[in-house]
Amino acid sequence: MVTERAAMLRAIDLAWRGWGQVHPNPMVGAVVLADGVIVGEGYHAVFGERHAERTALELAGPDARGSTLVVTLEPCSHEGKQPPCVDAVIEAGVRRVVMALQDPNPEAGDGALRLAQAGVEVDSGLLAPEASRQNAGFLHRFRKPERPWIALKLATSIDHRIADRTGNARWVSGPEAREYVHGLRAGFDAIAVGAGTVRADDPQLTVRGDTVARIAPTRVLFTRSGDIPPDASVIVTAGEVPTWLVSVGEGGVPESAASRADGVRLVQAPTLEQAMVELRSAGISTMLVEGGGGLAGELLEAGLVDRFYWVQSPLWLGHDGAPATRGLSGSPLAEAERWTVIERRSLGQDTLLVMDRQSCLPD
Repeated sequence: MVTERAAMLRAIDLAWRGWGQVHPNPMVGAVVLADGVIVGEGYHAVFGERHAERTALELAGPDARGSTLVVTLEPCSHEGKQPPCVDAVIEAGVRRVVMALQDPNPEAGDGALRLAQAGVEVDSGLLAPEASRQNAGFLHRFRKPERPWIALKLATSIDHRIADRTGNARWVSGPEAREYVHGLRAGFDAIAVGAGTVRADDPQLTVRGDTVARIAPTRVLFTRSGDIPPDASVIVTAGEVPTWLVSVGEGGVPESAASRADGVRLVQAPTLEQAMVELRSAGISTMLVEGGGGLAGELLEAGLVDRFYWVQSPLWLGHDGAPATRGLSGSPLAEAERWTVIERRSLGQDTLLVMDRQSCLPD
């Protein structure tokens, strides 16, 4: 017999299949239970296409009558690119809806109210923390709309170095970890690095390999000096992939060959915090920052990192290696902020640790 909790775990697992494909919509999974048996399931696969609830109910067919629908997010009640899911739930004769989260989107909300008014029993909150973490970027957009939801990804040695003493960072992590990161990139609006990383590594900052992003993430380059080589890959290909140069400081946008390149969009802000406001106003709601140490340290110091993806590789680079974070002020142990670990797993020989800031965990 499948319990409602087990069904919700299955729905959360199904929802992940929409990663990189459904944005700006949330990832959603749904399971139909009839007498403890799964008779239908579905997930939101592609933005603009059928929602999870409708797919699950259609697979269930007549068995949906009198059933329990277990879904990771409140069924929508508005007409968008798809008809309201609450209508499908009511028409199918579902007796009970168990949802993990209420929808914070005012345009799509009130689905639970409409279901209750139609006589459907509604229960909310089952595995809410797990569902919240899955859609943390989506929830942040409505709860903290002033800036993007920011995730920091660093691949380091055991002694927390991102490069050796010559600045060589290729490759600290192994192939499995690099493949994971390409998949990770697909779920973000933007991928960001500091100017030093551009100069040292000449990254492409694109999604490659088996993962395909529905929309290519914008590339964001942070600089205080404007000193980015005009022949850097991100500059040369700026006409093919959206590329923004963000100048942080009071002096305006530094003049450089890179800033004049075709396809490069310039953004200027006096502080890193204001730069995030400017990026959010321009449509970037989630951003993955991949270094280097200076930018990572500034973001952490400013309290702007919401999630940390740490890939730790089994090697030492010594005190002459490039530190993963720079500029962090210290604090007494009793006052140090403790983060919440939400995932641990192996990536080949490397170890992935994913952590959320306590103060940034969804309600």
